[in-house]
Amino acid sequence: MMRWIEHDGSQSSLEWSGALEDLRFAFTRNGGAPDERPASIVEVQPGVYSVLSNGRSYEVKIVPAAGGWAVDVDGHHFVLRVADPREGGRRSQLAAHGGPIRLSVPMPGKIVRILVEPGDTVEAGQGLIVVEAMKMQNEVKAPRAGRIVSLPAAPGASVTPGETLAILE
Repeated sequence: MMRWIEHDGSQSSLEWSGALEDLRFAFTRNGGAPDERPASIVEVQPGVYSVLSNGRSYEVKIVPAAGGWAVDVDGHHFVLRVADPREGGRRSQLAAHGGPIRLSVPMPGKIVRILVEPGDTVEAGQGLIVVEAMKMQNEVKAPRAGRIVSLPAAPGASVTPGETLAILE
């Protein structure tokens, strides 16, 4: 699963897989390298979570706030806007910033086709790469208009969640 997160004008992505008790997640800031970690999450009461990651325990409170979500992590307060990359309207709002965006898939699969080349200019919503996962083909689409600056994906290659398939600038 993947979500785009905007905080103080910068866009990041959060991708995760597994059950809450045995979770793997990757957090990527502004198209940089993903910070991958294991975690165990337990909801102790509505909106309050106990998170264990890398031997540390965190209390996380999440509540709806104007324009997004208010998140408290061990006394640090953040207001985040969160968008599902599959939803066009909110996706385009979060993708409006001009920085590079690293595109990946939320589940393991195999690259079936590549629809663009490095240097190509693309429109928002345009298909870039076709990935087959669980016998279904899915298109990785451009979250906003831009130019493909990197395309490490190759037809026939196996891909894992969080692996960079393309970078859009």
